Parts: sequence; structure tokens; C-alpha cells
Amino acid sequence: MELDDELCLCFHVTKRKVINYIRVEKPARPGQLSDCFGAGTGCGWCRGYLRRLFDQQRGISAETEADPTAQEHAQGRAQYVREGGGTPPAGATPID
Repeated sequence: MELDDELCLCFHVTKRKVINYIRVEKPARPGQLSDCFGAGTGCGWCRGYLRRLFDQQRGISAETEADPTAQEHAQGRAQYVREGGGTPPAGATPID
């Protein structure tokens, strides 16, 4: 996933916005990332990625799992929603 790709497809929050939010605001826990334009509060698909990004940026985890491409991320979300994992709000990026 590139910096300007949407990490939260429900509220159109990019990876760059989240990284900058972590750097500037220094949230104490991953749940506070929801203050970054609502990231993670829609269907819930991006919460795992947000947690991992939080841990990486704060130096909590040295895990270097490969990022999905933007297309893989969107496809994973579509499958997640179809399987009943969450409901995107109005205005969210539609699922395929």
C-alpha cells in the first residue's frame, strides 16, 4: 500500500494521514486512531491494519509483514463485508 492509498475505505483516510497523525498527535493506544478522520469506525475492516501500523510507527513491533496493495486491501474488505463482517456507512468506497 502506498502512502496516498486509502487505508480506511469507509472514510477515505489515507495511510499518509494515519502515519502523520501518529507522529504528530502521539496517541497512547490504537483505538485513538479513530480521531484521525474516523479511521476504523465504519465497517471495521481496517482496524487490524491500523493496529499494526500503530505498533510499527511507535516502535512496539518490529514485525515487517508485507503491506497489501491497494487493490488487495479493497478486495479483502469486499469479502469481509460480504461475509457479514461489517456494514460500510453511506459515502464509503463501494465494494466490488
